[in-house]
Amino acid sequence: MKRGFYTIMAAQFFSSLADNALLIAAMSLLISMQSPTWMTPLLKLFFVLSYVLLAAFVGAFADSLPKGKVMFITNLIKVGGCALMFFHVHPLVAYGVVGFGAAAYSPAKYGILTELLPAEKLVAANGWIEGLTVTSIILGTVLGGLLVNPHISATLLNFDFPVLDFGINTPNEAALCVIVSLYALGALFNLRIPDTGAKYARQQRNPIKLVADFAGCFSVLWKDKLGQISLAVTTLFWGAGATLQFIVLKWAEKSLHMTLDKAAALQGVTAVGIALGAVAAARFVPLKKSLSVMPMGVAMGLVVITMTMVTNVWVAYPLLILIGALAGFFVVPMNALLQHRGHVLMSAGHSIAVQNFNENLSVLTMLALYALMVYYNLNIHLVIILFGLFVSGTTYMVIRKHAANQLEFDSLALIGEHKHEQ
Repeated sequence: MKRGFYTIMAAQFFSSLADNALLIAAMSLLISMQSPTWMTPLLKLFFVLSYVLLAAFVGAFADSLPKGKVMFITNLIKVGGCALMFFHVHPLVAYGVVGFGAAAYSPAKYGILTELLPAEKLVAANGWIEGLTVTSIILGTVLGGLLVNPHISATLLNFDFPVLDFGINTPNEAALCVIVSLYALGALFNLRIPDTGAKYARQQRNPIKLVADFAGCFSVLWKDKLGQISLAVTTLFWGAGATLQFIVLKWAEKSLHMTLDKAAALQGVTAVGIALGAVAAARFVPLKKSLSVMPMGVAMGLVVITMTMVTNVWVAYPLLILIGALAGFFVVPMNALLQHRGHVLMSAGHSIAVQNFNENLSVLTMLALYALMVYYNLNIHLVIILFGLFVSGTTYMVIRKHAANQLEFDSLALIGEHKHEQ
C-alpha cells in the first residue's frame, strides 16, 4: 500500500473514535436530562439524517477539492457539533450537526481510495479501512463508556491546568473535552493526506442540476446488474448494523442486567468480530469472487435470533463475536465491489454519495421502526427475532435476484451466439 493510505487510515481512526465515544456521551446526557427511552435511538437517526438530505450535494463537494482538504474541513464541522453540547444545545441537535460533518466526510474518505489504489487492491484496502473503523468503534464505544463512568469522570474533573480555568464543571463536560481532543488529532492527520492529483470536471453548483445529476447517478447504479446487488446488500447491512447497536444495548440491560457503561463495552465485542471478519475477507476474497459471500448474511440473521436464549455474559461474548465476524466477512467484499462499479460508471465522490444515501435511508427507516417498537414497549426478544428474520429473508431475496440476473445474462449471451452462428 502507498504511504498516503496509512495517513488516511489514521485520520479515519481518530475521527471515528470520537464519533462513537460521543454517541455514548450523548446517551448519558439524555439519561441525565431524564429524557424518554425512545429518544436514545433517535440520536443515531439525527446523525444519519444529513447523509440522506445532503446526498445530492456532498459528492460534488468531495470532487471539487483535494480529498484531504475536504476531510479536514468536515472534521472541523464535527468539532463544532461536539462543542454545541457545552452550550446546552439539545444532544439530538448537536449530534445531528456532527452527522452533517460526517455526511460530507464520507465521500472523500472512500473516494480517495479509488484515486490512490488500483482496483485489485480495493478489497484489501476496504478490509483494512473497515477493520480499523470497527476497531475505532470498539475503542470509541468502550472509551465513551469509561468517560461516563462516575469514578473516571470524577478523576477528570479533579484534573486542573495551572493558571487556566476552562470552566469544566460536570462529568459530561469532562467527557466532551476528551472527545474534542480526539477530533483535533484526526484533523492533524487530515492535513498530512497527500493530493492524489485526480482531477474532475468543474462541479455543478446549481442545486436543481445537482439533484438531477444525483438522480442520474442513482439510476445508473441501481440499473447496473452488479451495482444493484452490491448496493442492496450494503444498504441492508448498514441499516441492520445501526439498529443492532441499540438492540445490543437494550438486550444487555434486560437479559444480562448491565448498566450503560458496561453494556457499551459489550457492544464493542460485536465490533471485534466485524474486524476479524473484515480482515479475513480482505485476505481470502478477491474482488471477482465478492458475490460468493452473500450466504453469510442469511447465516448472520439466523445467529442473531439465538441471542434470545442467552442470559450469561460469558456466552454472550463469543456469540456477539460470531455475529460480527459473519457481518464483516459479508459486507467488506460487497463494499469493494460497489466502490469499483461506482468508480467505473461515474466519479468516486458521486458513487459514494449514492451509496451513502441508500445506506442511511435504510438506517433512518430501521431506527425509526426500532424507536417505535421501544415506544410501544415491545419485548426485546420479539424485536430480536423480527430483526434476525428480516436480515436473513432480505439477503435471501437478494441472492435470488442475483441468480435471476445471471440467468438473464446467460440467456442473452446464448441468443447472441445463436445469431452469430446463423
